[in-house]
Amino acid sequence: MKLTKVKVENYRSVEDSQEFKIDDAITCLVGKNESGKTTLLTALYRLNPIFDADAKYDKTRDYPRRHLADYDERHGNQHANVVSTWWKLDGEDTKRLASVLGQEAAIELKEVVVSKGYEGQEEWTVEVDVTKVVRHLVNSADLHDEEASPLRTCTTLADLKKKVTESISAESPSPRLSALKVRLDTTFATDDAADAAIGVLSLPKFLMFSQYQRMQGRVSLEQIAAKAPDENDRVFLALCDMAGTPVQQVSSINQVEDLIARFESASNKITEEIFRYWSQNKFLRVEFKVYSGQPGDPAPFNTGRVFHTRIKNELHQVTVPFDDRSTGFVWFFSFLALFSQMKKAHGKNIIVLLDEPGLSLHAKAQGDLIRYFKERLAPDYQVLYSTHSPFMVPSENLMSVRTVEDVVEHRAGDRPIVHGTKVGDDVLSTDRDTLFPLQGALGYEITQSLFVGEHTLLVEGPSDLLYLKAISEELRSRKRVALDPKWTLCPTGGVDKVSAFMSLFGGNKLHVAVLMDFAAGQKKKVEDLRRSQLLRQGHVFTAEAYSGQPEADIEDVLGGSLYIDLVNACYSLKAKQAVVAHPAGSRVVKHVEDHFRTLTDVPEFDHFTPSSYFMENRAAVLKKAAGVDDALGRFERLFTDLNALLK
Repeated sequence: MKLTKVKVENYRSVEDSQEFKIDDAITCLVGKNESGKTTLLTALYRLNPIFDADAKYDKTRDYPRRHLADYDERHGNQHANVVSTWWKLDGEDTKRLASVLGQEAAIELKEVVVSKGYEGQEEWTVEVDVTKVVRHLVNSADLHDEEASPLRTCTTLADLKKKVTESISAESPSPRLSALKVRLDTTFATDDAADAAIGVLSLPKFLMFSQYQRMQGRVSLEQIAAKAPDENDRVFLALCDMAGTPVQQVSSINQVEDLIARFESASNKITEEIFRYWSQNKFLRVEFKVYSGQPGDPAPFNTGRVFHTRIKNELHQVTVPFDDRSTGFVWFFSFLALFSQMKKAHGKNIIVLLDEPGLSLHAKAQGDLIRYFKERLAPDYQVLYSTHSPFMVPSENLMSVRTVEDVVEHRAGDRPIVHGTKVGDDVLSTDRDTLFPLQGALGYEITQSLFVGEHTLLVEGPSDLLYLKAISEELRSRKRVALDPKWTLCPTGGVDKVSAFMSLFGGNKLHVAVLMDFAAGQKKKVEDLRRSQLLRQGHVFTAEAYSGQPEADIEDVLGGSLYIDLVNACYSLKAKQAVVAHPAGSRVVKHVEDHFRTLTDVPEFDHFTPSSYFMENRAAVLKKAAGVDDALGRFERLFTDLNALLK
């Protein structure tokens, strides 16, 4: 089963997250601090947690506090739902269903919905064609024609059971009918085909691991064996299982060397896995020691045997307590210890939830962690993780990113209206702080490509890049001239930044061209750039040359009609709020900005939002918008001129 969609409601800061899609492999939740990312993951985790103790939602603690007093009024005699999940069935699921429902009914069942609320029970929604199940049961029972004939009129399982029972009560009971009755009574005890389907499906377990979950540096062996384990003990318990020594046996092992050998064997396996993806320091090792508790140590480490875990830096020949140093390494080791044991117990039937993974890692190490997700987890497991770091955003697959915001609507003179945590299904947000990691990731990725991109096209900003990429893909799909993939696109932030870029990267002998906006305040700067020695002759392009008007931005090359339709669709502007046609020859962006200043209850306009919307909804926009053919023609001329420079 693959998780495809999630909706969280009535849980802490989340009143209704809205449905949001889950990627087949890796989904990244991006949002600023206190936006509700942890809350979303926790709500999903409790649907079917790998640790049974975490399975309950607590109404007093978890229900949105400002509505808690109105719980009964809001929900009546019903329990409030918390999480709804949609699951796509795979080939193995269909095989299991076919063994119970028959091939015809099983093939039709593509999706199931599983929900859970404050009553604590999973509720499955499974739509089964019962008539096909009944037909399968009759046809597969190897009945004689006279036995099967009266049963073929049945349309429900209850009706089929009744007629089979009546037939068996005759003077000469048929062994075939008796076998069918046994099958009906065992597999379809509730007379509900959906219940039978649920019985053979296996909902994946959720494993949640946060930045703050780490193995404890020292453990009282007698205490941990005697008490009920809590959340802080889980990593150590998993390491015990990996070492082939359940915690109940740890304190009873009399040979310290035997105990250390078992744990070092498990540690070596984990450490070897870590160093495939740990580029920061290859000279770290995990060591284990067992000492007697000393009277001066805090309880419970002042008596009995105490298990110490330490990290050794082989370069400096020093060991430090596991709790105190190399936070990133400790987190990675702790996660692998827990995950390795959980997958041993549950196989591939796990979905991994990571809350702010790699928060303490260097930017390069965060890149290593994403590489670990892709190479070691994604082939077999779905991964959902939250972040606010640009270096944890998968810039090569922004379609897997979901934005998370705690939405508060401010109205002049009124109290703010709290809508709670919302999840955006596309890479689009009205909040600049939420977008920052995405913009940072995109900018970092593009900047890094300058070191390897032989041909670089500098543009004004991220929105220019998205328009060029989207239109290029559209032209390519129509077998027309697209931008040559040899060009590496890089936003500079304006014509003023071109000199700085050339100074930084000119030594790389890059072939650089520039595409700039052309407005009254920029004309002299553009002409100065053309006359400078920074760029080759004929390598400065401006938007007005392709828009057919004296001043132009990239949006004018797109065309006024097309861009206005795009903005209206992006911001859902209709009727009187909609942007109307702009004066011929004027810059369409300025016209849109002026229009937005007259609107109320509408998000603030920015250049990036329409370009991001266009990138993700290109087909829908181009299908409905005006001026598409003219726009494609203008960009085709631009791409033809740019591609000619490569020759």
